[in-house]
Amino acid sequence: MAPPNQLCLVLVIFLSVFSLSSLSTSAIIPKANVSLSIPSSQLVENLYNGKATQNRRFCLKALSTPEIIAAMDTTQLGTLIMKLGEANAKETLNVYNEIIKKPGSPQDLKALNCCVEAYKYAILSFEMVSSELVEDPQTENYDVAVIGPEIANCEKELINAKVQAPRLLAGNRFMKYYVSMGYEITSTLELENPNEY
Repeated sequence: MAPPNQLCLVLVIFLSVFSLSSLSTSAIIPKANVSLSIPSSQLVENLYNGKATQNRRFCLKALSTPEIIAAMDTTQLGTLIMKLGEANAKETLNVYNEIIKKPGSPQDLKALNCCVEAYKYAILSFEMVSSELVEDPQTENYDVAVIGPEIANCEKELINAKVQAPRLLAGNRFMKYYVSMGYEITSTLELENPNEY
């Protein structure tokens, strides 16, 4: 496995490419009714300071629920992040399913169906990782990481079909943030328990 510094660099580059996008942010943003100025837990601070998510504001908002702030350890925080990723994937999948019902070209339908499959995969992966995180963070790290290419392929299909749906593209971007947070937390778990895996 690559050293942590190389992983962080790869994640920073990955997120830099996608954060420069000029997409609308009025998409599927985390539902947190908490001010961004609230104190976060040390675990959350370690996560967003770990360079997994370049969009610190998104990370703070997504991870500002009382349940997450009260997380007692990295495993509990990781499980909660996976559940948030799963919930976001379900919300985004619902949006895709609504749009599919509207008339569109065959190219649009093909792209949208590709995205539906990507989000079904993301939901299953986040669900699996959250239930198995304690058993093997190294495997779960991989399971989270492979969601990213699925979402990137979805985005590529939307762009190639010229689907005009900023909300979907923003949802994809947010999903990438959840993937990167999941990747960072599973990497942290590997480092905390190097001899166990």
